[in-house]
Amino acid sequence: MAGAICAYFTHIDNPAVLMPAVELIAQKHVSLGIKAEHYPIVGSNLLGAIKDVMGDGASEEIIEAVAEAYGFLADLFIGREGAIYAEQASAPGGWNGTRTFVVAKKVPESDVVTSFYLKPEDEGPLPPFKPGQYITVHIDHPHTPTSPRNYSLSDRVGEPHFRISVKREGKLSEDAPAGLISNHLHDAIEEGHHLQVGPPCGEFTINPDNADGRPVVLLAGGIGVTPLLSMAKSIVHANPDAPIYFLQAARNGGVHAFADEVRNLATLSSNMHVKVLYDAPLDGDVENKRCDDVGFVTTELLRQWTPFKDADFYFCGPKPFMQNIHACLQELGVDEARVRYEFFGPKEELQTA
Repeated sequence: MAGAICAYFTHIDNPAVLMPAVELIAQKHVSLGIKAEHYPIVGSNLLGAIKDVMGDGASEEIIEAVAEAYGFLADLFIGREGAIYAEQASAPGGWNGTRTFVVAKKVPESDVVTSFYLKPEDEGPLPPFKPGQYITVHIDHPHTPTSPRNYSLSDRVGEPHFRISVKREGKLSEDAPAGLISNHLHDAIEEGHHLQVGPPCGEFTINPDNADGRPVVLLAGGIGVTPLLSMAKSIVHANPDAPIYFLQAARNGGVHAFADEVRNLATLSSNMHVKVLYDAPLDGDVENKRCDDVGFVTTELLRQWTPFKDADFYFCGPKPFMQNIHACLQELGVDEARVRYEFFGPKEELQTA
């Protein structure tokens, strides 16, 4: 919210510029159950924090200006979030809050990724979702009760289940803990167990009908493949003739998830092109053709392999992967209007790298 207020001051003469950021934040707020009555609490604490940080520099005029900006943005968020809640509740099979799901199937996809197939306990219908969206899983972990986590839906629209595919997060350093919730899902959640799940949210989406007819390039790094796989599967089943370029980058064959699923999907469409890159292949990966090339995504690779002058680009993955892709697309002169991505962090970190 503090960042949004700064952006508001920057674009005070043209607040429409803020709407994409408002949509992203509103979708995240809805996934976490933020309501209108929470905004005054956040506002009072935000103003208090500004006073603490700025000290004597927090003049009455500055506080009044920030309060006014916060009020403007709060109204924007409350209005949009109310509309999203209404859309969720009115959708066929839709709901607000949480709904109980049963783990119908648990499938290892690689050494570090496992898929969970979720079906409603009430056996009611599932609402439609937009490829690329995520659901919120509320885990009642013994050490951190009711811990919500967002997980992208990794299967196509129209299946009788929701599928999430979770990477087991290891330690980032020797003195750091492993990922609490991801490891809990891998180790403690089994078929037949119940999970509390929020409805689909998110604005990193694609129209599977591909109405404008432009080629679609999907660039996946690691577990970032999950929303892009949902997009690819949904497009192929809705429009098998749509031109799709699906590039998946992984460390090696041990951690490469959905290898067979992506290859099989390509057999359903003569216009789906697949490329797999490993940057640290294991013995046998290259010889057994588990990958098409070794290395990283480069500007030249995208220049040669993709119709970059016409295509829409969607990408998701670890921060270094995202920064590299963004830089490559800038070097190719791809218009920002044709670039979409899911990035977990300040947008500036991606654009200025």
